[in-house]
Parts: sequence; C-alpha cells; structure tokens
Amino acid sequence: VSLSCTCPLKMAEQTERAYQKQKGVFQNRKSVFLGSKSKKEQRFVRSVGLGFKTPKEAIEGTYIDKKCPFTGNISIRGRILTGMVRSMKMKRTVVIRRDYLHYIKKYNRFEKRHKNLSAHISPCFRDVEVGDLVVIGQCRPLSKTVRFNVLKVQKGKKGKKQFQKF
Repeated sequence: VSLSCTCPLKMAEQTERAYQKQKGVFQNRKSVFLGSKSKKEQRFVRSVGLGFKTPKEAIEGTYIDKKCPFTGNISIRGRILTGMVRSMKMKRTVVIRRDYLHYIKKYNRFEKRHKNLSAHISPCFRDVEVGDLVVIGQCRPLSKTVRFNVLKVQKGKKGKKQFQKF
C-alpha cells in the first residue's frame, strides 16, 4: 500500500523559513482507491463583507498570506478609507497618501494637507502601481505601523504627488 501526498501547496509558495499553510485546511488527507477522482486543492477563502467582492485571484490562487483579509485570519472593522498608492518598496506593504482640506478660521479659507498610511496588500492584488486609488479597511495592528488592509484597487492617473480633491 502506497500513500501519495496530496499537498495543496506548490514549493513556489514556500519561500519563508517556517512552513506556510492555511489555518483551516487539513493537508494530510489519505488518498482513496475508489477510482480516479480529481484532486481538488483545498483553499480557505472568505468574504470580508461590507459590500467588497473577494478577488478572483484570492479564490483561484495558491499564495499563502495569514494577514490577507480574504484568505487569512484578519477581520475588517472600524474605518474604511480611500487613498493613493505612493510607495511599494516594502514586501506586501504599501504607503498610501490621503489628501484632505483643513479650514483656517482666521483667513476663512482651506489649506491642503496630507497624511501617509501604511497598509498591508494581499498578493491577490497583482497589478498595483504607484498612483492607483485603493480602498483600505481598518483591522487589528499587523505590525508597528500597519493597521489597515487593502480591500479594493482602482486604476488611477500616473503621478506621485497630486492632490486628489481637485
């Protein structure tokens, strides 16, 4: 009797020192000799709710990311914000620029201000570039500076430092 491993992971996903696996998936299922059934890869995928669709890449992909809101153990709660991608130099993290207007009572006018936020971006969003508009949702702290997760990506105009209100 020979047992074959039906591991749903390919070795390309194993780039870290620790073995990468999804929490809700049992990988050591015994093979059954009842016929030639297709070995469907098991994958834990969920909807984050709030009207956001789960990306197709999250459902069909093979990546492992425990901080992904679609395939990991992260719940989105609190604020939903929009911003423009400013930098993508970190691994699975983007810097987002949020522009807003601040009212100066003395001069009866507004001044332009901005804030930078770090947000975790799941590998299911493949073709994100600097200048794209993203919708981010608040979650538990993922690291020292990251408290948001990217939920949706909209292609934006090329440009690094534009003020979005105008």
